[in-house]
Amino acid sequence: MIAQLSGRFLHKTPTRVVVDVQGVGYDVQISLHTYSAIQAAESGTLFTHLKVAEDAFTLFGFSEAAEREVFLKLISVSGVGAATARMMLSSMKPAEVVAAITSGQVKTLEAVKGIGKKTAERLVLELKDKMGAVTQQSGVGPALAAAGANNSLQQDALEALVALGIARQVAEQALRRAGTGATNVQDLIKQALKAI
Repeated sequence: MIAQLSGRFLHKTPTRVVVDVQGVGYDVQISLHTYSAIQAAESGTLFTHLKVAEDAFTLFGFSEAAEREVFLKLISVSGVGAATARMMLSSMKPAEVVAAITSGQVKTLEAVKGIGKKTAERLVLELKDKMGAVTQQSGVGPALAAAGANNSLQQDALEALVALGIARQVAEQALRRAGTGATNVQDLIKQALKAI
């Protein structure tokens, strides 16, 4: 098993990177989260997972051990493949994925392309208790608490704005512009409405 790679990043795209390790180039599939972390770097270390199938060996790389742990938990759930797990980690930060699962935010998970209601419910059911171990082992903990609270606040505000008749995409953009200074849903909604 290849657990990690350290070397020069020869070629980077938002979905893959070629890592030169002493003259051998490894083609590694990555998430947008990892791409953001390594985008400016010329070299570095990626934590990896090798997926072996009948017709291919695919190497997945992660900028931090926590992201790899979340990825491994996700692919352990029936119906969630490596491509879907990578899509989740491209749409959300590892701490946000953990927060959504541990707090049972099915709608947040459903918002990820390729995740339907049944799969989102299965993720929560099967991983809710297991994600606690990930937070302790890999240091997602402090970020998780903040992301969990903020994510729940954002989700509640988003649902309220949509209920008010504002298009989901417009509401999401307004919430991003509003920032994270609000401590309750009402304040966040007010800030978002001003940002529209």
